[in-house]
Amino acid sequence: MIKKVLLIGIGLILGLTLVSVVGWTLVRPHVFHGTVIQSPNPAPDFSLTDSTGQTIRLSDFKGKMVLLYFGYTFCPDVCPSTLYEIAGAMKKLGSQADQVQVMMISVDPERDTPAKLGEFVTHFDPRFLGAVGTPDEIAQVATYYGIFYQKHEGTQATGYLIDHTATVMVVDKTGHLKLVFPFGTPAGDIADDLAYMLR
Repeated sequence: MIKKVLLIGIGLILGLTLVSVVGWTLVRPHVFHGTVIQSPNPAPDFSLTDSTGQTIRLSDFKGKMVLLYFGYTFCPDVCPSTLYEIAGAMKKLGSQADQVQVMMISVDPERDTPAKLGEFVTHFDPRFLGAVGTPDEIAQVATYYGIFYQKHEGTQATGYLIDHTATVMVVDKTGHLKLVFPFGTPAGDIADDLAYMLR
């Protein structure tokens, strides 16, 4: 009898512990890997050119989450590694990725033609879009989003290189800037935050 009571008691304790763990998992707040932005104003709209030569605007994607990245096709390491992680995040999102648009804006309008940029970004994921513009247009959009970029001398093999801000910005479905991922954020962390925002 005592043994039976003890077994029932242990069972109840284990059951309550399991309920507590599951309950905490369901109600605990999400801890973001990126930096959360609480901007009351919509993200600045812009008008650039996509890889097919058509006009592309941020506002074209209202109702979708947009990941904005500023980079260039001649970038030796930072841009390829960033796009690789974003592509990995898209794979991890599965069907949720259909609600996300990734766009890379070139900070090298002298060399990045629409076709070259399109080929570069779709190498990582065929759904990725590239956007180019005149030097003045790119400078204006970069200013909107606080992006720094500056040309500097490279090698004879590379030609000039460009130092640039390497963050990834997330614009939510309502058109507001909500999250910024620093350079080096792994695919799993990106996917974790995006999946939470897409719930």
